Amino acid sequence: MSTARRVVGVVGLVLGALLATVGATAAAAGMPSAAPRTTRPLKVALSAAVLPIATPVRASGSATPCAVTAKACMDLSRRQAWLTDGAGNVTYGPVPSRGGTTSAPTPVGTFQVLSKNKHFYSTEFHAAMPYSVFFYPGDAFHADNTSVASNGCIHLSWSSAQHFYNTLNPGDQVQIVN
Repeated sequence: MSTARRVVGVVGLVLGALLATVGATAAAAGMPSAAPRTTRPLKVALSAAVLPIATPVRASGSATPCAVTAKACMDLSRRQAWLTDGAGNVTYGPVPSRGGTTSAPTPVGTFQVLSKNKHFYSTEFHAAMPYSVFFYPGDAFHADNTSVASNGCIHLSWSSAQHFYNTLNPGDQVQIVN
């Protein structure tokens, strides 16, 4: 899925949810809605696993540029990644890593590990993505050349990808910063 479609989709869902909430609030208060009466009600289903979660403020004691609660941290501008214990203490890293291109950027924000697949193969890009740890639909930490930009994923060395795969679990917090 292209980044443009993901961004537009997320923005559209959030905007739709906001408009639906404003309309419902106005109706409950007995106020006329700004929308024409011919407009059908908007049904929005948001998935917390797909949308970035609120980014916690970085604590002064963190050894990474991420919040202390992040179990995995990626600094796109420094091309470094870390694993932590979720309390701000680094357990692994920093290690060399590489995010996406300008036309296919890695999403920035705070996410949760969605799934893991040791032998994932991308049918979209016709490429193996060993030791994939997905934190956003279609985007994962995985083994690949850290000298080459990805299509939105985060490339790690083979040994680093194994370590991320063996350490992270679904639900763990991942933070990507610029």
